[in-house]
Parts: sequence; C-alpha cells; structure tokens
Amino acid sequence: MPDLALSSAATALQIRRASRAGVLTGHTSGLAAAHVQANLAILPAAQAADFQRFCDLNPQACPLLAVTSPGDTAVPALGADLDLRSDVPRYRVWRDGELVDEPNDVGRWWRDDLVTFAIGCSFSFEHALLAEGIALRHVEQGRNVAMYRSAIPTRAAGPFHGPTVVSMRPLRAADAIRAVQITSRLPQVHGAPLHIGDPSLIGIHDLARPDYGDAIELRPDELPVFWACGVTPQAAIATARLPFCITHAPGHMLVTDLLNRELLGH
Repeated sequence: MPDLALSSAATALQIRRASRAGVLTGHTSGLAAAHVQANLAILPAAQAADFQRFCDLNPQACPLLAVTSPGDTAVPALGADLDLRSDVPRYRVWRDGELVDEPNDVGRWWRDDLVTFAIGCSFSFEHALLAEGIALRHVEQGRNVAMYRSAIPTRAAGPFHGPTVVSMRPLRAADAIRAVQITSRLPQVHGAPLHIGDPSLIGIHDLARPDYGDAIELRPDELPVFWACGVTPQAAIATARLPFCITHAPGHMLVTDLLNRELLGH
C-alpha cells in the first residue's frame, strides 16, 4: 500500500519522486486524482513507426498523449522534473516477447534508440466518474482495477496485433448509463465502454480470474462494464515478439503534470 502521504490529494511531482526514490512501488490507482496518468510503451526506433500506426488504428485502446524522439528520457509536455527511466513505480522489460524483468528503475536497460509512447489511461476517467458520485469499488478498496484479454481483435500494423485488453468496473444500471455518458466525452482516455453485461460475449469466461490487476466483486445488482485498456499494447508487443522493449507494469502508471480538467475539457 502507498504511504499516507501519497493519496488522491498528492501532486504528480510527489508521486514521481516517490517512485524515483523507491518509496512507491505499488499501483497508482486513486493517487493524485487531479492528474492525468499514462501507460508507457518504450520501443526501439526501428519498430516505432509501425507501433505508432498501431496506436492510430486502435485509438480507443491506445490514445496517444505524447511520443518522444529516440533516446529522450524527459517529456516536457507531460511534466517538469520527469525521468522516464525511474518515475514509474514498476516497469516490465521484454525480450523476444517474454517478460524478463520487473524493475522499479530501468536505467540499466536504457538505450539511445528507445522511443517512448505515452498512452492515455482509464485512471483519468475514473476521476470524472468519482466527481459525479459514481463509486468505484477497486478505488474504495485500494486495489488495482481488473483487466482481461478479450476476444475483441485489434487492427494490425506491421508486427503488432492481438486482443483488445479491457478493464472492468462493476456498476449498477443507472450508474452504468451515466458512466457511458461521461466517458464518451473523453476519447483521450479510452472514451465510452466497449461492452456492458455478459462477459462471455467478448470472450471472458471468469471474472474472478483477471489477466492483470485484482479481481473485483460483482454484486447481484450490478453489471460489469468494460472499457478498452492501455495494457492492450503489451498484448500486441508480446505477440510481435520484439527483440527488446519496456512497458509499465499494469496499474503502475506515469503520473503527469497534466490536469484531468484541462485534458478532458472540464
């Protein structure tokens, strides 16, 4: 669990510095609620053009916030005093499509040809839902959101293809309707849900066994609501079996200086 100083009221810089210092190693759900959080995909320049096209073809799952030049470790558009090598609580390092490391700092893995893609995250639209009084159980419980590999295909670009990963939040019907209305206005952080109701219709057969994150209870008066998730690129990267790449660990985001109200037009 994050320490008491790291809360929904924390600043983005406090979260990044805590990650850099190794104080924060857990997920960032519910932290720095006013700030936009980003998924990361960090690839060699040789694969960057294909990956950017993959994002362009799959904007709900991969809404791009920023793309760096090769070797850049800072992203001024996303924050001051920001270091891509250390400011995420946990990373994943991949070789030939296989996970080989989950470090808190990727300095030793860094290369001058790496291009970073910052992708919008559903933790940002959660702020909008909470502001409208829609309760989110995983936030209340201090847990990571539940994420699943669905049967919804992505559109391929070069070597990148695979299933759409979705995040699930259990909501009562009235709240689900309101959530559709709210998130449909937020395309930079995944937009409206892809599916509501029977998970088997999108290839998910056991909600109690998410592929990423934590299982969240679905109560009898609730519907499972599924949004496209920024972990989708990880599934595509694994399928592409790139010789090397780095991503964030699911739920362990880069917290930016961007404000949700600015990005989302609030």
